[in-house]
Amino acid sequence: MIPPKILFDCDTGIDDAMMLLYLAAEVRAGDAELVGVGTVHGNVDSLAGALNTLRVLELAGLDDVPVAVGAGRPMAQAVHYAVDWHGTNGLADLDLPAPQGAPTGESAAAQLVRLARAHPGELTIVATGPLTNLGAALLLDAELPSLVREVVVMGGAFGHPGNITTHAEANIWHDPEAADLVFAADWPVVLVPLDATHSTAVGAEWLARLADHDRPVARFASQIMEWYADAYTPTLRRRGAVVHDALAAMLALDPGLGEYVERPVRVELRGELTRGATVWDARSLPASETRRPVRVAVGSDVAAFQDRLLAAVLSF
Repeated sequence: MIPPKILFDCDTGIDDAMMLLYLAAEVRAGDAELVGVGTVHGNVDSLAGALNTLRVLELAGLDDVPVAVGAGRPMAQAVHYAVDWHGTNGLADLDLPAPQGAPTGESAAAQLVRLARAHPGELTIVATGPLTNLGAALLLDAELPSLVREVVVMGGAFGHPGNITTHAEANIWHDPEAADLVFAADWPVVLVPLDATHSTAVGAEWLARLADHDRPVARFASQIMEWYADAYTPTLRRRGAVVHDALAAMLALDPGLGEYVERPVRVELRGELTRGATVWDARSLPASETRRPVRVAVGSDVAAFQDRLLAAVLSF
């Protein structure tokens, strides 16, 4: 089989970094090809996210992947960063050296359009931050949906409470207008919401197994995950953390790990209390919805996810 061509769009904080390590292991094994990364505002600003991405990729031995800086703010609201969860630098406030490489100078939206046109029908976009770059790319090129193989998005919440407001998940809430553009476009979308990710939370035993290894990649992963666990423990009420973004990457490469339903998805743009909430129509009555259905992950093989993520990080 030809390895899938992956373009990541991310806001590299801790779970994005773990996702990049997982994917780097898949690339080294010949099971994926990482053709580029674009960064966006979210956990940190888009430039800081690009520098973090370069750091992680270089640590994992992937120093030839182009990294483009993307949108620095949402389409229609003020920018917001998640420093309480990821640290002021996005990587647990570790004192990290500057990466040896540098961003390309191309915008993330322009990179997305160029790569989609260079590989028509082959590109899988995995988006694990706010969807501003994808929304901008759709506005740049009306033919983009016909050029992309699949879009896998970590974001949204349906039956699960939001994680930034009562109803909204952070990636969607950071730019609801862009997210609604993505869900309205005529391309295949897989959505990996909090309903699927929260049940995959790693616990104290998983963290201890990671900490038992002292190679550079494992040591880095353990340091950032301990920070993340400190932030997550009050929410989970046990020692642990949810590595949301890694599940999206894993389902992009192995969809069989997930359980899905198909529903058209919209984003609430005007509600005083519900702006940024993802909404689907779960009624059995015939619907007049004209949007293409989104494949929404509602569960996964949790044990397989946790084992594969740990094995990937420990493979370096």
